[in-house]
Amino acid sequence: MIVRTLDHVWSPQLRNRRRIDVYLPTSYSAGRDRYPVVYMQDGQNLSDPDTAFAGTWELETTVDDLAHRGLEAIIVGIDHAGEARIAEYSPFPDRRHGGGFGEDYVSFLVETVKPRIDRTFRSRPGRESTVIVGSSMGGLISAYAFLTRGDVFGAAGVMSPSLWYGQGRIFDVVQSVPAPKGRVYIDVGAYEGTATVRNTRRFARLLTRRGLRRKDGSLRFVEDPRGRHSEDDWARRLPDALEFLLR
Repeated sequence: MIVRTLDHVWSPQLRNRRRIDVYLPTSYSAGRDRYPVVYMQDGQNLSDPDTAFAGTWELETTVDDLAHRGLEAIIVGIDHAGEARIAEYSPFPDRRHGGGFGEDYVSFLVETVKPRIDRTFRSRPGRESTVIVGSSMGGLISAYAFLTRGDVFGAAGVMSPSLWYGQGRIFDVVQSVPAPKGRVYIDVGAYEGTATVRNTRRFARLLTRRGLRRKDGSLRFVEDPRGRHSEDDWARRLPDALEFLLR
């Protein structure tokens, strides 16, 4: 795996800067192939123990695992904005926690980050090759981006999402937007709490009603019987999630 770092990337939408790490497959330097792109939230937690909040997603291991399965992609890890993380990952404000800058964050991804990646690297720019992934609040904003910018994101990995945020308004979004097209992977751990499991099941049901189906390969819902709300659990489930989204 080859890592390229884009330092101090300016966001006109959010008026701040952040680091973005671009993980290129090993074969990238050996040819002229183009690759699908996976945009992952909370970039600090993907591979570097020195920056991770509580353990990493062991991304190098996942990339090697996927290569053995015949799958390669460019993975873009976008650092969160520190104290502004919740505000940027929330599509709507919450009575207790505030926030609500998610629309600007999605615009940052669509109008600033993706064009730069497509200019700089050999990506496949079409929606069918553009995936967004996140966990917890990152899962919420990834779901929102897929639902509201389906012209850009053709697949989403929604891991242990914070669907409760903003009084659960994401459920209204699912029912109000045009029927989503593409692939969605959703998961939750049995030890994340009854309300979290219930909300995630509801989210999967609503997507099913909007036309995404397990039987046609457009939806996968995983309940991890030993899963908790942790980096270790998301790291363990990531290879299968990406295999589903990239096939």
